[in-house]
Amino acid sequence: MPTRRMLFLAPASAVTVLFPPLRDAGCEVGIAENLNGASVFIRKTGPHVIFARPALPGFKVEDLLSVGADDPNFPPVVVITDKGSPQEAERLLNLGARDYWVEPLDPQRILALAREPRKAAPASPYSVLGGRGPQYPENGPNIVGNHPVMARVLRLAGQVAPSRATVLITGESGTGKEMFARYLHAASNRQGKFVAVNCAALPEHLLESELFGHEKGAFTGAIARKLGKFEQADGGTLLLDEISEMDLALQAKLLRVLQEGEIDRVGGMETIRVDVRVLATTNRDLEDWVRQGKFRQDLYFRLNIIPLRLPSLRERGGDVLELARFFMRTYAREYRLPRLELGEEAVDWLRKYEFPGNVRELQNLMERAVLLAGRGPISPRHFLLENEEWPLFEEHEEHHAPPPAASEPSPPEPGGAGAVPGFSGPVIPLHEVERLMILKGLEATSGNRTQAAELLGISVRTLRNKLNEYRFPGRSTGD
Repeated sequence: MPTRRMLFLAPASAVTVLFPPLRDAGCEVGIAENLNGASVFIRKTGPHVIFARPALPGFKVEDLLSVGADDPNFPPVVVITDKGSPQEAERLLNLGARDYWVEPLDPQRILALAREPRKAAPASPYSVLGGRGPQYPENGPNIVGNHPVMARVLRLAGQVAPSRATVLITGESGTGKEMFARYLHAASNRQGKFVAVNCAALPEHLLESELFGHEKGAFTGAIARKLGKFEQADGGTLLLDEISEMDLALQAKLLRVLQEGEIDRVGGMETIRVDVRVLATTNRDLEDWVRQGKFRQDLYFRLNIIPLRLPSLRERGGDVLELARFFMRTYAREYRLPRLELGEEAVDWLRKYEFPGNVRELQNLMERAVLLAGRGPISPRHFLLENEEWPLFEEHEEHHAPPPAASEPSPPEPGGAGAVPGFSGPVIPLHEVERLMILKGLEATSGNRTQAAELLGISVRTLRNKLNEYRFPGRSTGD
């Protein structure tokens, strides 16, 4: 029997007695006492089965079952409890639990379950959560969407991934070009690393050193030998992001590397052979760039062996809503917020909006909405649209949620003060949501206040007032 991996999401004191017989039987056993530890184990090892207590501090098994309900490749979950009840068993089984066991647990029963074959996931590789089907490498990125135009791109990518051919990935900003580059590397079975370099981020003389390396003393400040990105990616894949911004003189040197498989370090006398698969991305029309004399035609032909054009989000139809819901679940888990739904108005708005920033813009939009929506459902006002300001940013008085209407009393929930019906995690105060969003805006814009204010949908003056109010320590907020 192949090695079976299992995860126990329970207090260590309750399950460690089971580990010796399970390990003796060839099983790999992990234990986690919180959801973060469980997530790491699941992501790294892909357990065959998960055994979980109904509740731990900061965790409810319903959260785990909700993830499994959306992902057909998620491991089965067996609920284990020291004080079971028929009502709880029925409820959790209806939510998708594989079984419901009352402790003490029998190692032989666990082994019998571990030996059962996993049920096959649906044949389509394009699940809402980007679950990996036959075309998805184990260590590759999740690619969300099932629109036919995306299916064609994925089929082509899967077909050419095992080869050493250069691939030119084109598309508008925010369409996921680097993600597809990582997918190609993961599906290629190349043993070396995936290395990326942004050709627009460095001037010519620094980019040459970054790509090819340099010898000690090659120029002022070269105090030691440095290996370039080509040598770092030897045996693997090198992504040249924004290749259109590379200087013409450096393009000639790159062409030689692609043709001969050899590099020369700056200031070096030795020619070094490298085995590197090169991928390139651009959001420009390189054919037009060639006509303008800004890009070498011979390099364009050498890079464009396999052209891979990624569609804009507005070309992907219903994928917009699939992606929106995927990002909602992702950020709800990240911020430990309750699971949210899209309101009808938000659905209509998402269907009609053009998304000039493509998937990246949608991702930022949904993160913002998840933080602002509270218990939901998400509506267009949570997107903080242009020329619309969320009152939370403008008002300085303390904010309180309105009391429930008299005709709809809110019964008290167990769990002490602050417990809210429908929440699986703690309530985040509105001022903390505001602080988090400002912080995220500053991080996304490298501290540029003007750009952060534009991203947040507020005025620069309002942002400055909030920065003074919160006094973020050690953070540069200059324009």
